[in-house]
Amino acid sequence: MDDAMTERTKTNVAAIVGGGVIGGGWAARFLLNGWDVRVFDPAPESRRQIGEVLANARRALPAIYDRALPEEGTLVFCETLEEAVRDAQWVQESVPERLPLKQVIHAAIANAVKPGAIVGSSTSGFKPSELNERSTKAIVAHPFNPVYLLPLVELVGDKVTCERAAGILRSIGMHPLTVAKEIDAHIADRLLEAIWRESLWLVKDGVATTQDIDEAIRMGFGLRFAQMGIFETYRIAGGEAGMKHFLAQFGPALKWPWTRLMDVPEFDDTLVDLISGQSDAQSSRYSIRELERQRDDNLVGILRALRINKAAAGKVIAEHEKSLVVEGERDELPVTLYRQVPPSWTDYNGHMNEAFYLEAGSKATDGFMDLIGADEAYIARGMSYFTVESHVRYLDEVHAGDMLTATTQVLKGEGKKMHLYHRLFRGDGAMAATVETLLVHTDLNARKTCLPAPEVAEPLAAYAAAHENHEKSGAGRFVGEPNKSREVTSTPA
Repeated sequence: MDDAMTERTKTNVAAIVGGGVIGGGWAARFLLNGWDVRVFDPAPESRRQIGEVLANARRALPAIYDRALPEEGTLVFCETLEEAVRDAQWVQESVPERLPLKQVIHAAIANAVKPGAIVGSSTSGFKPSELNERSTKAIVAHPFNPVYLLPLVELVGDKVTCERAAGILRSIGMHPLTVAKEIDAHIADRLLEAIWRESLWLVKDGVATTQDIDEAIRMGFGLRFAQMGIFETYRIAGGEAGMKHFLAQFGPALKWPWTRLMDVPEFDDTLVDLISGQSDAQSSRYSIRELERQRDDNLVGILRALRINKAAAGKVIAEHEKSLVVEGERDELPVTLYRQVPPSWTDYNGHMNEAFYLEAGSKATDGFMDLIGADEAYIARGMSYFTVESHVRYLDEVHAGDMLTATTQVLKGEGKKMHLYHRLFRGDGAMAATVETLLVHTDLNARKTCLPAPEVAEPLAAYAAAHENHEKSGAGRFVGEPNKSREVTSTPA
């Protein structure tokens, strides 16, 4: 790994003031991206709650990446607010949504924080001008739950501070959205509030249950919104004529009495009991932790799907992953894969499914191709390597959460052929598998084999020469061949 990058991230400190669901999510997001985190929350349950949020985050966040996140930072629980914030580059306030409380907290932060530190508030509704009545430092940095997975952060406040904050947020894999003007509830929560108000009326009027409404969202437009939002979705709804046709067709409906957005149902005990009763019937068979795990696993699947096409939130992940550098050597061979094994790679036996050993080998091939210059830019020029044959040896179990490292040895690298031998190691140093792969260089436009460009052929040949005398035990086997001697596993790098 890049020593300079590791050292730099370890010196970064984030202070979290308020350790509930949102504060815990912020702590996880910073911590798992290499920042040291200081938490202040006098509530007796805060340590347990943050510990449970972190357990979920450690399981979920690495699962959306194909490279390992930075080495986890250090988590410290502080006895006083001043102790938590004094050395922080970023302070995030996530106390309950009571304006007088937030104003007191921000005044205390302003008196204790070092010059130049960014002070953000997770408030979903209050404006910076309201938060800063007793101080002058805070901006709104409003995230979405779970903070460790969802990338959006709404920034409101001083322009220069928001620009600095945006850079830090991108470095930890988030998507900052700067709001042009102060407004109550910012952008996203105002949209959510509209859906929430209409949902309350639909339940109160007996049109739908809480489950009916959730089904309408998650089975329908929610899937579209996850990748396109509302305007792009409606542009497509307009057909070839686009948005103008859609507006002409459905614009008049805005005057029809379809919604009751300006009319709020009386929030009395009857409505509260009705909604909470339906919600219990819908979901009470699961604990909150079980619901969070379901949510996280589904979000990981959606985010990884979006990441493949670099669309919406998937583009944020893909860009962040580029900064997670895989480099270095192990046993005098280049490291071409370093990542955590996600739960989705495991099967009914509780260990990594055989297909994902091959996927890990494929990712190691991609990593080696980057090393020799056969990268995205090279592929965009119309040239790449195609796999024509692979052989996997399964040597040991791998479980969800294990760190997986691959090294790559070039057995042959001349002409059109590239013959690679990947060794896959668990975090404890045990060799879990080997993947031997033969590839041929291909012209993507002609769909025919061809010689690689000199800028790829030369480094490939250099690796082949360097690896020629490296031991090759296990290479060149065929399926079913007796395993005369099990390879001695390497010690951890």
